[in-house]
Amino acid sequence: MHYKVVEKFVSVNGEGNFAGKLAVFIRFAGCNLRCSYCDTMWANNVDVEYTLMSEKEIYDYIKSTKITHITLTGGEPLIQENILVLLEFLALDVSLNVEIETNGSVDIQPFLSIKPKQPIFTMDYKLESSNMQDKMMVENFNHLKKNDVVKFVVGNSADIKKFKLIIDKYGLIERCNVHLSPIYGEISMSEIVDFMKENLLNEVTFQPQLHKIIWHPTARGV
Repeated sequence: MHYKVVEKFVSVNGEGNFAGKLAVFIRFAGCNLRCSYCDTMWANNVDVEYTLMSEKEIYDYIKSTKITHITLTGGEPLIQENILVLLEFLALDVSLNVEIETNGSVDIQPFLSIKPKQPIFTMDYKLESSNMQDKMMVENFNHLKKNDVVKFVVGNSADIKKFKLIIDKYGLIERCNVHLSPIYGEISMSEIVDFMKENLLNEVTFQPQLHKIIWHPTARGV
């Protein structure tokens, strides 16, 4: 099998459970959503340049870096043809910690029986400012576990209020890790923290995108 890879690089992870840790990023081409604030829209264009890589070639690149945290991102990794084959291949190396960044619109159930080491899901829930809220597959919440993350990206006060309704309705704090992130440049970070304080959100993690703080917000390969 071969996969459309538009970027591969080592950096610190900007979000999720591995935030602040070194990670190998494998970015795939293509996405089924068009979020208003997408910062990798270039990777979703039909004419984007990519390299076809096999499972072995991806694995060999990962091992060559000597980094053990792996982030599969996009685009949307889970719509890649035969992605399950790649995930099962990587799972055979239990020294690797594989994270899948997925946008919340793709059924994750087919990927729950990967062995011997289950990947971690960092799954978005797109709120109103994304223009993609109607694409969310809330059934995915039933499949998240303690090591997984559901990430809410907020751009305004209405988004923050909807975030609270969703986590309460689906009991997400008891089910998995819940992260709250600002759309870069669209909302005051202090407004988000104040909301967390007012609502005693002890188990919610506020998480700005570290890579946009360390480097220019539009920088690639970082």
